[in-house]
Amino acid sequence: MPFLITNRFEARLRTHAAKRLLCVGSVGLALLLILSGCFGQREIKLAGKTMGTTYHITVIGGYLTAAAPLQAAIDDRLAAINASMSTYRPDSEISRFNQITTVDTPFPIGKDFQAVMHLSQKLFHITQGAWDGTLDPLIDLWGFGRTKRPEKHVPSEDAIRTRLASVGFQYIVLHPDGQLSKKLPTVSLDLASVAKGYAVDAVAALIHQKGFDNYLVEIGGEVYAAGVRIDNQPWRIGINKPEAGASADQVYHVATLQDRAFATSGDYRNFFDIDGRRYAHIIDPRTGYPVSNDVVSVSVTADTCALADGLATALMVMGAARGIDLVNQMENVECLIVTRDDGDRLIDHLSQGFRIAN
Repeated sequence: MPFLITNRFEARLRTHAAKRLLCVGSVGLALLLILSGCFGQREIKLAGKTMGTTYHITVIGGYLTAAAPLQAAIDDRLAAINASMSTYRPDSEISRFNQITTVDTPFPIGKDFQAVMHLSQKLFHITQGAWDGTLDPLIDLWGFGRTKRPEKHVPSEDAIRTRLASVGFQYIVLHPDGQLSKKLPTVSLDLASVAKGYAVDAVAALIHQKGFDNYLVEIGGEVYAAGVRIDNQPWRIGINKPEAGASADQVYHVATLQDRAFATSGDYRNFFDIDGRRYAHIIDPRTGYPVSNDVVSVSVTADTCALADGLATALMVMGAARGIDLVNQMENVECLIVTRDDGDRLIDHLSQGFRIAN
């Protein structure tokens, strides 16, 4: 997971910098936020809860007088997305679709849901099934879903095969008129690995529509950074050290970000160990088992956070070689894939255009 870097943390990294820093901690992603204004610019900082996590937003402008109207608009936008795609809400669009148990029954969905479904189809095809939005039965079976289990265990092969039979994004049909239907009655959707990134993009679009050019939106560690910080420098993003037990502000690498999105996925936060083997929450849709390919962290930059979010998950499944090859073929997408070798050393695999900052 990514995490936000504080200004105090930047001061430690850059001992000659004379900036005052503000901590805005968020699991998995670090971000430099400067408090002092210059050239008449001011910062407004907003924070709240959404999608089972938190958000932190920084907007820079010369005419910011009140945060309340902007935050109200943001909260309304996030509430609408939640009402569409939260599987924790039985009345959401996605939950009502999942409750359908017949094939070829058309179900109308709103524009947010449609946009995420179009991207989901793209992810499913370009990753050759490594990303799949119908994994919820298996995620739940392994104890990483909504069903809470007192202790973790490895499911039986029969149980995995049974759940796997209901998995397959090819069983979901998005019709040209914006309706969904199923080819398999037991298939269900969970778009969490894309919807959070989509929410980041939606909030960023809203802030831009309000007339602001310089801002940062972070939801649960996924980020979109527009323009520059208050000191006219690009936003700086820290990648958490991909080790279990590493503190939320322990930086592995730093990257700069300007008019780009950033998302990270890893196996070092949500996992359990049994008999010396780690089982993480990233499930391979083709086998029904947690991935086991030495990949411990994937960070992706892209034009949109929804794409970066989904690809970060997919590349965890694909592995370093195939993942780098895919990203190198994509326009305006870059990645850092970190693997761990037999000697417990971390190895970086960078796409052609990924740059690590000093």
